[in-house]
Amino acid sequence: MNFNEKIIVGMSGGVDSSISAIILKDMGFNIKGLFMKNWEEDDHDGNCNAKNDYQDAKRIADKLGIELLTVNFSDKYWSLVFKRFIDDLNSGITPNPDIFCNREIKFHYFLNHVLSLEYDKLATGHYAKIKIKNDKYTLNIPKDKIKDQTYFLYVINQYIMDHLVFPLNDISKSDVKGIAKSFDIKLFEKKESMGICFIGKKNYTNLISNYITNIPGKIVDDDNKVLGKHNGLFYYTIGQRKGIGIGGTKNRSEKPWYVVDKKIEENYLVVSQDTDRLNYKGEIELNEINWINNYPEENKEYHARFRHGGKLLPVTIIQRDEKWYLDLKTSERAPTCGQSAVLYDEDECIGGGIINKLCF
Repeated sequence: MNFNEKIIVGMSGGVDSSISAIILKDMGFNIKGLFMKNWEEDDHDGNCNAKNDYQDAKRIADKLGIELLTVNFSDKYWSLVFKRFIDDLNSGITPNPDIFCNREIKFHYFLNHVLSLEYDKLATGHYAKIKIKNDKYTLNIPKDKIKDQTYFLYVINQYIMDHLVFPLNDISKSDVKGIAKSFDIKLFEKKESMGICFIGKKNYTNLISNYITNIPGKIVDDDNKVLGKHNGLFYYTIGQRKGIGIGGTKNRSEKPWYVVDKKIEENYLVVSQDTDRLNYKGEIELNEINWINNYPEENKEYHARFRHGGKLLPVTIIQRDEKWYLDLKTSERAPTCGQSAVLYDEDECIGGGIINKLCF
């Protein structure tokens, strides 16, 4: 790294971004903090209070003696991330708004704003590593494999990585909490983000129901026998077990029920006690593909991850009729349309795409 480079640290008020700022400051870099606001509190009540997060970030910036700038992308977030999220839910798929946010906001508008301030790099608190191979950047799994966040980062490209720094690439989460304690910044006790920050788990259905076409319907088994009623398909995800509300169904075994399908036209939620219905092996069609470095090789074995923290499973990658497919060699539990399949070559994240169709 060039110590003459000026770096802006994206500071969210959380532990990881705060420690990233501490590390870079301690290394002697010329840094500033930048707090990004993506949601207006008066849009709806949420669990994530931007004022409190800003105050946490400001306290750390003041302690480090650095300036904390602010930028508001609420309008962009609404139009490019949240609206897409709602549209996907209405169509019956399960989107990942964190990936949309990285692609559309954090590493587009936010990064461009950093560069417009005549700074050279953006640093974030992601657990990921950037390397150089054959004169190109690669995205790699970090030292802390448990906290690895490359799943959310497969949407970045060479230009973005040329302006990106991951200070946590070679330390563990326990190291991060130790640094926080040693600086007495009291962030080590702060809860980590729960995904869609401005909502939080508690208020998720309350908020989303304001934007979703919520139509109650029937819960059926594989033979279309009615077992109960659902409150709206968007409340449920493929593979879900809890909260279905049909326990103790008459003349059925005591085995748990799982969501195995959503029939959008009929507005049916399909459930089954056969867990094998959730296992899938075969071809998966992807769209919105991004390859970070080069196109993958056909007939070479790669590994795919279908959810953050999920197992790496062997696949081959196929291009056919201008579309990309994965051939999944072992069974995966409930791969879900709208979620991302992220591809790896050993410890290198090579890219990925959004699951469009399971090719039964």
